[in-house]
Amino acid sequence: MSESAARHAWLARYLEQLATQRQLSPLTIDAYRRDLQELDALAGAPSWQAIVHADIRRFAATLHGRGLGARSIARKLSSWRGFFDWLSQQLPLAANPVDGVRAPRRPKTLPKALSVDDAVHLVSSGAALRDHPQPFELCNRAMFELMYSSGLRVSELAGLDVGYVKPAATLSQPGSARAPLGWLDLAAGEVLVTGKGNKMRRVPVGSHALAALQAWLAVRPGAADGGNALFLSQRATRVSPRVVQLRLAAHAAKAGTAVKVHPHVLRHSFASHVLQSSGDLRAVQEMLGHASITSTQVYTALDFQHLAAVYDQAHPRAKAK
Repeated sequence: MSESAARHAWLARYLEQLATQRQLSPLTIDAYRRDLQELDALAGAPSWQAIVHADIRRFAATLHGRGLGARSIARKLSSWRGFFDWLSQQLPLAANPVDGVRAPRRPKTLPKALSVDDAVHLVSSGAALRDHPQPFELCNRAMFELMYSSGLRVSELAGLDVGYVKPAATLSQPGSARAPLGWLDLAAGEVLVTGKGNKMRRVPVGSHALAALQAWLAVRPGAADGGNALFLSQRATRVSPRVVQLRLAAHAAKAGTAVKVHPHVLRHSFASHVLQSSGDLRAVQEMLGHASITSTQVYTALDFQHLAAVYDQAHPRAKAK
C-alpha cells in the first residue's frame, strides 16, 4: 500500500470512529472530513508518523497566506489535533505535532458606534414626539440621553441614585452603612459613578440629557422599596442592566435604527463623537473611566475611519475613477 493510500485509510478509520463511537452528527463529520482532507493535501507524500511540529506550523502559515481567517485556522488545528490524539493510540508517535501550534492572532475588532445623526435621532425620538408621554417613556428617554451624553456603562447607569444620601447604619449593625454607587447632581450638571476597580469619577451631563432627566424626575413615582434609585422598572424597583438593554433594543427597533443597538453602542458613540470633535484622548479616557489609555486608543481608529470616509467623499482625487 502506498503512503498516500495508507494515510487515507487512517483518515477513513478515524472518521468511522467519530460516527460509530462518538456518534457525531453527519454535518460535524463532514466538517472533520474537509479539515482532514486539507491536512492530507498539505502533507503531501510523508506518512502521518513523519509529520512534525514544524510541518504543522508551516501548514497553518500556508492557510493564513491563502487568506483563511484566524477562526477557521483555529478550527482546523483543533480537528487535526484530535486526529493525531486518536492516531497516537493506534501508532507509535513521538508527540502530537499539533500541540503548541496556535492560529494567527485574530484582528482586534473595533467597537461599533453610530453616526452622530443616528445617535441623536435614537436618543431623542419617542417621548419627545408625543404630547403626553407616559412616565416609562420619559424614563427611557432620560436613560438613553444620559448614556449617550456621558458614556456610562449600563451597570453604572442602573446604579445611579436620584441624589446623594448619606447611608445610615442600623443600631443592630453599626458598620452596615453602604455608600451609594453613584448619583445625579442636577445643580452641578454631572453624575458621579463608581466604575471598574471601584473607582469613582465625575462625568458631565449635557443640556439635552439634563432636560430629559428633569422631565422624568417630575413624574417619577416613589420607589417600591423606599429607595433612592434614579431609574425604575415597571414595578417601581431599581432598573436592572438587563431591563435597560431590552428597553434600548426595543426603542432602537421602533425608531428605525438600521443596526442592532445595545447600551455599549451608545458608550462607544459617545467616545467616538467626543474624540472626533475635541481630539482630546486623555479627556475621553477620564470620562470613560479607563484605567489605561490603551483601552481608549481604540477610538482613535474609529476617528480615523470617520476622517477617511469624509476624505473619500470630499476630495476630488481620493478614489480612482
